Amino acid sequence: MAFQIWVDADACPNVIKEILFRAATRVQVPLILVANQRVQIPRSPHIKMLQVGAGFDVADNEIVKQLSAGDLVITADIPLADLVIKKGGHALNPRGELYTVDNIQARLSVRNFMEELRSSGIATSGPPPLNQADRQSFANALDRFLNKLHT
Repeated sequence: MAFQIWVDADACPNVIKEILFRAATRVQVPLILVANQRVQIPRSPHIKMLQVGAGFDVADNEIVKQLSAGDLVITADIPLADLVIKKGGHALNPRGELYTVDNIQARLSVRNFMEELRSSGIATSGPPPLNQADRQSFANALDRFLNKLHT
């Protein structure tokens, strides 16, 4: 298994990080959390924290720069997911949705439309808080991804 899991850690919910910590230890895959500020991680030879400078998209750019084809990136950032897919990686959001070549352009279009609405002054709500079903969906999607690589 020659891939790594990258985490866009500034916005990743702690409950998702905990699931990732357990999975990385269980399957012994490198897990790298990238963030503008320190993130607490457990002691493990498989888990690392990479702190980058402050600034818009600095963490995203570092992930894309270091990403290898086949790596998995955990992010809710749709433009980052698009770059990951274009570079041959995989992107999974914290709610368990795997972004793919088939669905990323539609997600990007919706995101850009919502951005236009917000910039024109129209109030839009963000995503609802992560719930137990979302956590389970993420854990299941991560397990499916990891199991597919073991078979």
